Amino acid sequence: MKRIQTIYLLIFLLLTPVFLNAANRTKYNFNPEWLLKVGDFKGAEAVNYPDGDWKKVTLPHAWNEDEAFKVNIRNMTDTVSWYRKHFKLPVTAKGKKVFVEFEGVRQAADIYLNGKHIGLHENGVMAFGIDLTPYVNFGGENVIAVRTDSNWRYKERATGSLFQWNDINFNANYGGIPKNVWLHVTDRVYQTLPLYSNLQTTGVYVYATDIQVQSRKAVVNAESEIRNEYKKPVEVGYQVEVLDYEGKQIGLFNGEKVTIKPGETTTVKASKELGGLHFWSWGYGYLYQVKTRLVVDGEIVDEVITRTGFRKTHFGKGKVWLNDRVLQMKGYAQRSSNEWPGVGMSVPAWMSDYSNQVMLEHNANFYRWMHVTPWKQDVESCDRTGVIQMMPAGDAERDANGRRWEQRKELMRDAIIYMRNNPSVIFYESGNESISREHMLEMIAVRDKYDPHGGRAIGSREMLDIREAEYGGEMLYINKSEHHPMIQTEYCRDEGLRKYWDEYSYPFHKEGAGPLHKGQDASSYNHNQDQLAVEFVRRWYDYWRERPGTGRRVNSGGAQIVFSDTQTYGRGEENYRRSGVVDPLRIPKDGFYAHQVMWDGWVDVEKDRTYIIGHWNYTPEVVKPVYVVSTGDKVELFVNGRSKGFGKQDYRFLFTFDSIQWEKGKIEAVAYDKTGKEESRYAISTVGEPNRLKLTLMHGPKGVYADGADIAMVQVEVVDKDGNRCPLANDMISFDLQGPAEWRGGIAQAEDNFVLAKELPVECGVTRVIIRSGVQAGNVTLNATAKGLGSESVSFSTIPVEVHDGLTTFNQADELPSLFERGETPSSPSYVDRKIDVRVKDAIAGIDSEHANASYDDNELSEWKNDGHLSTAWITYQLERYAEIDDICIKLTGWRRRSYPIEVYAGDVLVWSGKTDRSLGYVHLSVKPVRANTITIRLQGATQDADAFGQITEVAAATAGELDLYKAEGGDKTNNELRIVEIEFLETLNE
Repeated sequence: MKRIQTIYLLIFLLLTPVFLNAANRTKYNFNPEWLLKVGDFKGAEAVNYPDGDWKKVTLPHAWNEDEAFKVNIRNMTDTVSWYRKHFKLPVTAKGKKVFVEFEGVRQAADIYLNGKHIGLHENGVMAFGIDLTPYVNFGGENVIAVRTDSNWRYKERATGSLFQWNDINFNANYGGIPKNVWLHVTDRVYQTLPLYSNLQTTGVYVYATDIQVQSRKAVVNAESEIRNEYKKPVEVGYQVEVLDYEGKQIGLFNGEKVTIKPGETTTVKASKELGGLHFWSWGYGYLYQVKTRLVVDGEIVDEVITRTGFRKTHFGKGKVWLNDRVLQMKGYAQRSSNEWPGVGMSVPAWMSDYSNQVMLEHNANFYRWMHVTPWKQDVESCDRTGVIQMMPAGDAERDANGRRWEQRKELMRDAIIYMRNNPSVIFYESGNESISREHMLEMIAVRDKYDPHGGRAIGSREMLDIREAEYGGEMLYINKSEHHPMIQTEYCRDEGLRKYWDEYSYPFHKEGAGPLHKGQDASSYNHNQDQLAVEFVRRWYDYWRERPGTGRRVNSGGAQIVFSDTQTYGRGEENYRRSGVVDPLRIPKDGFYAHQVMWDGWVDVEKDRTYIIGHWNYTPEVVKPVYVVSTGDKVELFVNGRSKGFGKQDYRFLFTFDSIQWEKGKIEAVAYDKTGKEESRYAISTVGEPNRLKLTLMHGPKGVYADGADIAMVQVEVVDKDGNRCPLANDMISFDLQGPAEWRGGIAQAEDNFVLAKELPVECGVTRVIIRSGVQAGNVTLNATAKGLGSESVSFSTIPVEVHDGLTTFNQADELPSLFERGETPSSPSYVDRKIDVRVKDAIAGIDSEHANASYDDNELSEWKNDGHLSTAWITYQLERYAEIDDICIKLTGWRRRSYPIEVYAGDVLVWSGKTDRSLGYVHLSVKPVRANTITIRLQGATQDADAFGQITEVAAATAGELDLYKAEGGDKTNNELRIVEIEFLETLNE
């Protein structure tokens, strides 16, 4: 009998989960100790495959990283490579669940564990997970092998379909495993991972509802998808703890207990109103830790920590609200590869934060990532730094159908599930080009299913007439709306190398000089820095002029292409795109400071600034224009204390002093308001002769880790005897690196851009170089030498990282601080209403009066037009009330190439006559204010066509009915046409 009882007891113990003192889940950094070999090798998945001669790497690591910025994107090598890793699990993992999480592999990955094929992933963008439990050896060594294929023309195996976003024009092809990999060990009752591909699971969802910004209150909600993989039912409690940024508990609450059957998956929820909250905002990366726990028999068996922030959003009336304050979007269409020379996209987390901090320093507030979902590391960095994101899934330059559209929906689903707890993601982009209404509704349904409470707008590029879209906006042109916000998705394609100041100083680059692009003039892609900065001011003016506060129909900002120069396809002389306001090493160009002046505010300028473009090191014979960017109403220039008068104002922020004689000393710009009160000033001085080198070490907040992946940057400057950077220095620098680190170099103008070279020049007196740590800790010294400038060195010691059997719990991102420089969202209004519009009650026209309302229907894809006869080329608008209109804002068909000779009458009084400007959207007619309730627009003769923006073309086929006549079939034909897309009648309010 006693023996039978003992047997029953043993059976009970074997079949019953052992929950007492169960450890929480462990997340291991799975990046260390990988082996890499380029090529396709039969049998490389086998456990005993000879890999002793394979290259040792730490992930993330693209196998073709040496090509970063060295070759044109179209010439990047795309082939098969293998990655292998030997590892052992700790004894505590036995009997538990084991998952591997890949943040992304380019393009396709076959995953093997201990010789068995256990998974395939093909979209090249999104994270995916695999359950290793059935295949793992808990008692000894394991070998995981990954075969990657980065072919630009890779086809989905099951369907033979290409992936639309794997396009040679877009994000650079850093092949292999260029993103992080993690290993998760959990109990058999666990919260799932947010990895839908392969695992089909959705993980944890944390969000806030009933947000009261002024009262600092919100209901915090947590939902966890949970699974029971024991062989008996388990009763599970759900507990949520909320910790503030300092780690102080601000909330502890529970959901209802549930009983989960063996093999069952269900969702548990809990919520509670919490007070004293700090809301995530632009430049204010306040994050909370939300710990969701599964409790069985009074013991915690699983805990997931979600780092998130809470914020309130609203989208409507053509505007974007963040925490009850209107925000105009001011930022960049950045390539999702977000690359750096010599290493591609695979940089440590501190460098993502550094890049975003530079973004914030010049008052940008958002990224519109291009074509594919960004890397999770960049997304989390935006959380910490307070940078808003517009997140795509995957697309090209057009809508898609069939399998390729289904691939896009699947990728959007996966991306939403993976990123829905990241507060910086505020927009989901459904397409880089317009999509159909039916496809927009499908994407909305995906968002509503997986992120119904996240406060995120979903829309697409264009979407000018599809009201279901929650935002829209063309790529190059200015759009306005009183409905969903219009945010331009790319603007200002001009390019310029950082090396070129102007035509008056070394290297004396003639403005616009460079080869043709596809047989056409490419001067806009080969600017000097002064003219590139001027163009940046000119282009932003279009958005500033239509900002919130200027009427009922407004524009909500735009994304300039790009923030940092990118290896992606460019049009200028170099083999990469130079449209950035910073170069590939994030060294600012003058355009950076121009934006810093114009963008310092949520909508209206909130801090006055002035900046002088360029330097002040010339020769006595030089007489040149001086450009000043300022928020002032007028700007006076002084050379060595003597006034040179006031500058000519253009595009609101640009002040030009045409012919200034250079003389050694100081040049200073002083800005005044309309009353003559000084608002700001800025000065630059002549710098002395080059005297020595100056080295500055840049790294993460705690130093450089010896993990084989961390990076130190060293900034190298040529300075004068007083330590001032010499703006015209172009000295060749020789570098010598000693210690356990790897040289990854920098970038400078050359055929191969000096990538990986140990000798390269400074440009405009400065450069930076990249050093990657080894896996052994030690002392590292970099010595820099230049002829006539001597030598300088910088040293640092790398910090050891403990790795055991291929696993470590070290994660650099865990120690990175948030940024709070801009402070919490101000409670004051972000703009002053300066204009109000008077609505149109009705309209009659020389012909087709029944469609006259198309010229004021808030739909930029509709128009009213006459029949080409001068006698019918008029339209009269009846306003809803008598008004003294002083500004008519009008979008005329063919805005970029067609000038219309028109007269405008208020009642019977002629209030404006002339030829309309060509533009990238809207023009404003400053009319004589006459009290009237009718306004008539009348054509005075044939229109004139000549493209004013010929070098901003995009890839687009000719389209019948296209209102941008540059792209329309027969768009170059002109006669006595009056064609109006949208018109607004504005009154300026007294300030």
